[in-house]
Amino acid sequence: MENSEAAFNQTSTPALVAPLWHTVIVLTILLGLSALGALTAHFQSGLSPTGVRNRIPSYVVTTLMEWLVLGIIWFGIRRRGVWISDLIGGTWNSIGEVFRDIAVSVGFLFTALVVLGLIGRLLHAAPNEAVRGLIPQSRPEIVLFLLLALTAGFCEEIVFRGYLQRQFSALTRNPSAGLVLQGLVFGAAHGYQGWRYMLMIAVYGCMFGLLAQWRRSLTPGIMAHFLQDGGVGLIARHSMRHSMKLLCW
Repeated sequence: MENSEAAFNQTSTPALVAPLWHTVIVLTILLGLSALGALTAHFQSGLSPTGVRNRIPSYVVTTLMEWLVLGIIWFGIRRRGVWISDLIGGTWNSIGEVFRDIAVSVGFLFTALVVLGLIGRLLHAAPNEAVRGLIPQSRPEIVLFLLLALTAGFCEEIVFRGYLQRQFSALTRNPSAGLVLQGLVFGAAHGYQGWRYMLMIAVYGCMFGLLAQWRRSLTPGIMAHFLQDGGVGLIARHSMRHSMKLLCW
């Protein structure tokens, strides 16, 4: 398998895992969807009360878009003989390693929420109507919401930390630059949340990048991403005003 070993060491400069034109297309799609989300959030704000909004179509469409972007990533990396599993990295050889990654993900999540909470206070960030409108209310919405959270954790870690971080690192010949650039794109891809939350999510993306670089695996990040999105949504369902933090899809 071409580039299946050395290209995935995140502590050194990796090789390109897809053609440059493919990365341009991916960035165009991500930023285009973000701009569309920002416009939609702007024009729909105040038009539909959060409590009566039908969230199921939004969950379904967002889930499909996440998998579509991941499919585009798969198409590009296969041209270099790379597999999705190569981007994820890491393997579990014992039950102890499973619990180790769970512990790492929980520790990371706790640290990240403290850091982001401090940044949020400095920026006076508050969730807008578009973010509040994602919080599930009915049981069917809760099920689809958790499926969306799982999808976001899996797909976005591969897209941003597995694919873009390596592409940017290879293009700049600097792993640190690649880490920061993917974090900036991660923040920019969440236009519907407003500029304050975009800044916070960019920092969050850089923290995820550090985690992936340290562990040489996306698995702890995938776990933390799912726990954060899913947990925040369920907690915020019971306390909309005080428990909302970040939804990173």
